[in-house]
Amino acid sequence: MADILILGATGYTGRLITRYLTQHPQRSSFTLAVAGRSQDKLDALGLDESVGVYVVNVKDWNAVDDLVKQFKVVVNTVGPYWHTGTPVVRACANHGVHYVDLSGETVWIYEVIFRFEYLASKTGAIIIPSCGFDSIPSDAAVFLANKTLKTVVGPDTEIEDSVMGVKMKGGVAGGTLATMMTMIEEVPKNRLALAHRQYSLSPVLGHSAPHRHLLYKLPYSFPPVYGGIFVLAPGNRAVVQRTWGLQQYQFLTAAKTAVPNKMLTYGPRFKYTEFMVQPNAFLAVLSSLAIAIGMFCLAVIQPLRWLVKRLMTQPGEGPSDELRSKPLDDFVTSAHPLSNRSLKDGFMECTNITTSVVAQGSQPTKVRTVIRGKGDPGLLLTASMLGECALALLLDRERLPALAHHGGILTPMSALGDVLIERLRDTGDFEFESEIMVEDEEGKKTR
Repeated sequence: MADILILGATGYTGRLITRYLTQHPQRSSFTLAVAGRSQDKLDALGLDESVGVYVVNVKDWNAVDDLVKQFKVVVNTVGPYWHTGTPVVRACANHGVHYVDLSGETVWIYEVIFRFEYLASKTGAIIIPSCGFDSIPSDAAVFLANKTLKTVVGPDTEIEDSVMGVKMKGGVAGGTLATMMTMIEEVPKNRLALAHRQYSLSPVLGHSAPHRHLLYKLPYSFPPVYGGIFVLAPGNRAVVQRTWGLQQYQFLTAAKTAVPNKMLTYGPRFKYTEFMVQPNAFLAVLSSLAIAIGMFCLAVIQPLRWLVKRLMTQPGEGPSDELRSKPLDDFVTSAHPLSNRSLKDGFMECTNITTSVVAQGSQPTKVRTVIRGKGDPGLLLTASMLGECALALLLDRERLPALAHHGGILTPMSALGDVLIERLRDTGDFEFESEIMVEDEEGKKTR
């Protein structure tokens, strides 16, 4: 059985993840294969003979099944997943093959959990959607904050609120835009509403986070940090809430038979919110209004959707044909056609403030967690995150959290935990900080 299969290797993100894994420091530790719809485009990747090449249509259920069962881990970059993802997950769940993808499509993940959770848990397949910019930083920030809180204060400490502000600079691939239009045009509204309820992906119902605001503020921040609506927030929140729910369910069921481990649980009062950081409160409100009005217009004005689809890049697109013919290294360093910047020029900075449940007569304990990334977050950093998730499943199986050993539809942190944090830190492209906040004489919050 071969090790890793990349589906959609000729698309924008697929090329990035292919480059990442073919040049990985641990390349000699795993075998690799790529798959796509076009033999010509696969040949144009210029891969060496050690990389297997397969032609497959991911909508052909039988062909996908025959291919997937030959591998240990499948990396799926073919979206929108509402259209193409189900046959791949089905095949992985059937054959006990581990799976990672870039889906931020909560409605599709909801369907996948309903259809394949039980099967995957029986075959031992670890299925992890949302292994890129959405939703690893969100999931990891809360995971690290909880670890810091319990390590310093004690395992019985529980989280009350967790709020994250996101700063980023980067481009967007055609598949991401196509996914947005698919959600608006093709997914039944009742299924969208069902999947976007709070805790829709969680096996346990928790406390709902506040509804969307036009203006957000990062708690205990000095100087003040303001922000507006973040378009990825609903999907990220759903993943974070599933991590909470999986840990909470494991804790509650373990309590019936043994002394449960509280170190991974966030507590029953946990609430999570995130937003996009803006320079000031005025621009934060303005950005929120622009996003809210823009999404509303796309939802109700069909000619506007037609125009947007005509203008936007299509799935798999991004670089020009000329750029596609260049070596993979040139593909990364050349300018992104939508932003006119190299993918290495982007950045990501996610700042999370997590506060503990307040004991009577005391103040909450506050944790500041910062995750920084060097490179375009939705493209270059996403390739790194996706690649390290796949390698963690393949090479570090014995070190993974307990939930991973049972299989099922999991989240990045519930399945990979500290192993993924270590891997991302070792790439040199990510920094992780998590510390208890204390108040100095000037009222600033520091370590």
